[in-house]
Amino acid sequence: MGFADDHLIPLVDEGLGNSAYLLDLGDGRALAMDASRDLRALRAAAERRGLRIAYAADTHLHADFLSGAVQLSHDTGATILASAAGRRAFDHQRLADGDEVDLGGLTLRALATPGHTDEHLSFLLLDGARELGVFTGGSLIVNSAARTDLLGADRTEELARAQYRSLKRLTALPDETAVWPTHGAGSFCSAPPGTERTTTIGAQKQANPLLAAPDEDTFVAQLTASLGTYPTYFDRLGEINRRGPVVLTAQPLLPALGAQQVRALMADGGHVVDVRPAADYATGHIPGSLSIPLREQFATWLGWLLPDTAPLAFVVNDDQDLSEIVWQAYKIGYERLAGRLAGGMDTWLADGNAQATTVFLTADRATGRPYLDVRQEAEFAAGHVPGSLHIELGALVETTADAPVGPVVACGHGERAMTAASLLERAGHTDIAVLDGGPADYTAVYGQQLAQGTEGTRS
Repeated sequence: MGFADDHLIPLVDEGLGNSAYLLDLGDGRALAMDASRDLRALRAAAERRGLRIAYAADTHLHADFLSGAVQLSHDTGATILASAAGRRAFDHQRLADGDEVDLGGLTLRALATPGHTDEHLSFLLLDGARELGVFTGGSLIVNSAARTDLLGADRTEELARAQYRSLKRLTALPDETAVWPTHGAGSFCSAPPGTERTTTIGAQKQANPLLAAPDEDTFVAQLTASLGTYPTYFDRLGEINRRGPVVLTAQPLLPALGAQQVRALMADGGHVVDVRPAADYATGHIPGSLSIPLREQFATWLGWLLPDTAPLAFVVNDDQDLSEIVWQAYKIGYERLAGRLAGGMDTWLADGNAQATTVFLTADRATGRPYLDVRQEAEFAAGHVPGSLHIELGALVETTADAPVGPVVACGHGERAMTAASLLERAGHTDIAVLDGGPADYTAVYGQQLAQGTEGTRS
């Protein structure tokens, strides 16, 4: 078959910062590359084109989402393509370096590219002898490379050196070869995160600062220096993906719960997650609940701040999509979803329960309070309120005692700050306010210039 650009359909998960790909093979069949367990977008794209998923390939044992390959194999009979070195515990076609798969006119060639993980493969797509593009997964990504510390600090440098050699191998491909990474803008697997999602080998030779490193030692130093924190749930998912996620035979649901059931869940060690917008949470919420507004980044913060071993109940607004809550949770392995409070806070109050409130204020009302910045280190270093204290949201769950008394908690807009405030309230802190805005709003009111560097950092 002849390959055209519209044969490849990128499917972007903005929240996790990843791209899956659906490759139309031209005969009613398709290949899915690095599909997550949330298969809604991929299935919709395949249905629009009348395609059956015949192959499901994974470049590596993913740490940031559960793979959808096993589910696709169950549902469509797809052949799973993955590295033999991954020791996966389910049926799949085991591939080693140089192995090829005939897709029926196109060929997929496995290239061993360790670094992000030990068993990482890139997949080179060939039309005859012509290199069309390469699915680079967590190896070469746009203007960067994926992080090498997910297997432990003691292996970070070793894997960074492997990543250097893998990138050298990939950049030996022709300049016009397309590069189709999995990790991209917004992914905690990127190091550092980029902005674009696809590129070419030639473009990366010109623009990727890591490829400009004069030698391996410099590359390793630059890559490892760029590594920020990552969600704690990353430490669990690689092994689940090796064993194979549980196949779902029915649509996961979020049943209705009464107020008494929610109270009982909390008393038994469960957690209540309030997914309403930050302003709604501030107006009134269940004491002890955690605010994680339902948005693209919901899964990241759910997985970073709560265990996957305790039951979860949710407080939602009537206009929020329950299936979005379910799939964001399931794609990172959170399956103990007890349900949602039917009728929301009205039901809670009607049952005679108390509610808590949080001060949510604009910058002009924030004077006199210590400023607690809960953004990521890179965001803080790029510009912050002079004299502010910095504790990343992901670290705050373990360090609530380090928070100042009576702070205004801030991030970029208010969502993460409200999550941080709910953590502090749950730990017994009082007199907390949340900034409706970010550092630029604050400094504009108080006539300050944003500071640079790491002044005030405690994370």
